[in-house]
Amino acid sequence: MEGAGGHGLNSPVRAGVLAAIITLIADQASKLWLLHVLDIAHHAPVTVTPFFDLVLAWNPGISFGWFQSETPAAQILLMVIKAAAVIALAIWMARSRTWLATLSLGLIIGGAIGNGIDRFAYGAVVDFALFHVEIVGKTYNWYIFNLADVAIVAGVAALLYDSVVGTPAVKAP
Repeated sequence: MEGAGGHGLNSPVRAGVLAAIITLIADQASKLWLLHVLDIAHHAPVTVTPFFDLVLAWNPGISFGWFQSETPAAQILLMVIKAAAVIALAIWMARSRTWLATLSLGLIIGGAIGNGIDRFAYGAVVDFALFHVEIVGKTYNWYIFNLADVAIVAGVAALLYDSVVGTPAVKAP
């Protein structure tokens, strides 16, 4: 669907772009609030529930702390890989024909950009959410994560769902 003058985004792509923007804003707002209002660096851990805490973890690697490196060269390489991935996902989103796939790609793009901003601004990704459970006196922790990570995981899960039960979509670039 085109807007005035023959330009514009079709409805699914518009929704995907909106999902990316909302994800990016929510992610960055939560991190800024935790860092500068709550001052989590000096007040962590903050117990929210018996199984959920707010903590501060700087992740210089990628998902789940893999490939951690604080060297400038490694950080630049991760930024270049992330930028290439966002471009490829944006092309895929522009070609997508299903609402679910397009929204999913928007979530992934917004999350990737949010974590990329952290890497550029701080040299590492700001992670803060920690789920844990105590069983027979031993505490088990989940990975520490952020809202961008939630959006990325939700987007990937929805893409998988769409690929199995959805209508055939345009293949990824």
